[in-house]
Amino acid sequence: QVRVVESGGGSVQPGGSLRLSCAASGSIFSIHVMGWYRQAPGKERELVAEVTSGGSGNANYADSVKGRFTISRDNAKNMVYLQMDSLKPEDTALYYCNANVRMWNGQTRDSWGRGTQVTVSS
Repeated sequence: QVRVVESGGGSVQPGGSLRLSCAASGSIFSIHVMGWYRQAPGKERELVAEVTSGGSGNANYADSVKGRFTISRDNAKNMVYLQMDSLKPEDTALYYCNANVRMWNGQTRDSWGRGTQVTVSS
């Protein structure tokens, strides 16, 4: 089994910053891609940023967050982070962590956390 847990959400004023953390644990052999998605009320879940095991040089970002958000990863700890700066009200959403896990039994699994709420409001 694999467990994914997010932390670090909260409420912040426009222009502020938050740092999200995500930890994956369990029967993990390796994780190829770790990423952050978000879902705002009434909208579909969308990719925010993702990074491969190769590190921040292999990261992809949604156009809406480029230059404001930075994803990073600690492969040894199976953790991924999202530094969010210059936050805007439209960044308000439930943020989910995703890990593409290869387990020790050889199976691969797309594992999701339960989400952490980010609210940007004055």
